[in-house]
Formats: sequence, C-alpha cells, structure tokens
Amino acid sequence: MSAWLPAGLCTPRLCARHEGAARAPLPAAVLLCAGCALTLLGVLCVPAVLLLGPSRRDQLIRRWAYAVVRAFGVRVQITGDPVGPDRPASGELVVANHVSWLDIPLVAAALPARMVAKSEIRGWPVLGPLAALGGTLFIERHRLRALPDAVRALAGALAAGSRVAVFPQGSTWCGRCRDGRFRPAAFQAAIDAGAAVRPVRISYRTRTGANAAGAAAFVGDDPLAASLWRVVTAAGLTAEIRIMPPVPAGAEAGRRGLACAAQSAVARDSANLPASSVHH
Repeated sequence: MSAWLPAGLCTPRLCARHEGAARAPLPAAVLLCAGCALTLLGVLCVPAVLLLGPSRRDQLIRRWAYAVVRAFGVRVQITGDPVGPDRPASGELVVANHVSWLDIPLVAAALPARMVAKSEIRGWPVLGPLAALGGTLFIERHRLRALPDAVRALAGALAAGSRVAVFPQGSTWCGRCRDGRFRPAAFQAAIDAGAAVRPVRISYRTRTGANAAGAAAFVGDDPLAASLWRVVTAAGLTAEIRIMPPVPAGAEAGRRGLACAAQSAVARDSANLPASSVHH
C-alpha cells in the first residue's frame, strides 16, 4: 500500500458481475470490435491532434471519447454544473470516483484534461510514448519518497493553466461500499498552485435505473478482456457523469479538508444535485 496506490477491497468474484438484461454474443462481439477499433484510431491520431489549437483539440477529444463509450454499447449522460468550452485560465484539478476503465473516456468526454497515470505505462510499447505526447503526468505510485516530486509536477501543470484529472481513491471501487476515500496528496498540488478543484461523480445504471456498477466494474485482478466482454454484453448500460461546482483551493483548511469536501460532493445523493443537465 502507498499514498497513491492503496489496496482496494473490491474483487472480481464479489463485485464484477452483471445481473440485468444481456446482449446476444454476436452484437456484443460487433460492439467489442467497434470500440477497440475506435480506441486504436484515436491513439494513432494523437500526433496530428496535438498540432491543433487547445479549443479545437478539446472539441475533438470530447467527441472521440464520447464516441468510444458509445461504441462499446454504453449510453452517456453528462449532468450537473454546466462547463463552458474553454479551460479555466488558472488551471483546474478534476477529481472523480473510480469504478472502471470506462471512467477515463467518460471524464474526457465531459472535461478533456491531462491524465495522471502510473509510471509503468510510460514504458509500454506504442501507448507509452503516445500517452507522453498527450501530456500524461506519470507518477511512481509505489514509492512514498517519490510523492513530493509527484505533487510538485501536478502543481506545476496546474499553475501553468492545465486541467488535470486524477482519481484520488488510488484504485477502482465498485461503489457498493463507502470505502475508497479520497487521498489528500493531489489536493496539496491544487493548494500549491491556487487551482480550483472540480469534483465529478461517475455512476453506472441499467435502462430501468438499477445500479449497474457490477457490469462496468474493473477491480482487483480482473482481466481487461473479461471486463470488456462484460460491458458489451450488458444491455441497456448507461454511464452518468455528474459535474459539481468547483471548490476553490482556499475554501477548506488544508489538503485533508479539501479532499473531504470533494469526496462529500461526489458521494452526495443524486436528489441533492443540480437539476440542470446536458444529455447525450
């Protein structure tokens, strides 16, 4: 366990299962191929997209990320606090609960940002160099001594005006329990940079409104292939991303207070969230 990578309690056997309507194997296989193909296309286009201006680049990232989630057969709803097309001039730290690999394109569909990833990804063939080109911030989450450098890197990106997205739970959680608290390290970076924190809540449900976190959950040692197949065979799966109002870095006493405030906003019951929505 570390400050960046705590051990999650969720396991594939207990948490990663779909109990609702199922899609037939053939259409599920078509969705799987479509989703993987669109993901690969986006990866290959990264060098060209980086040549565009920030506004045009964000627009393309939003459309591509939304299309990726839809290609895997998942409906998308973006709700809550309206966000304009332009990034904030002072930088913004986007923090969200973490359920699935789907969370990454979901956040990008709503709020394109530089992602925080473990340093091992930098060495992956093809994906590693492209992630670096895309502005990914790599951190060594297994080394506590690397934590101050990681915080400084995050603060530097925020101070330069970047929007940075992080999953402060440090691991994926299916959402059926109240564990997976927000770790405070990333919030120190927001305080150091004077950047606002934008809480985001991610949830998954069926067409009837039932909780479908089990279908989307990518937890523990669950193989990616198994998770992909579970998603495309889950009929009527909807992903909802709720955007909360930003919390100023100085609004709470210290990084722990800021982390608690963001976690409370994410955990808030949907009935208490703003009614204004942007539906897709």
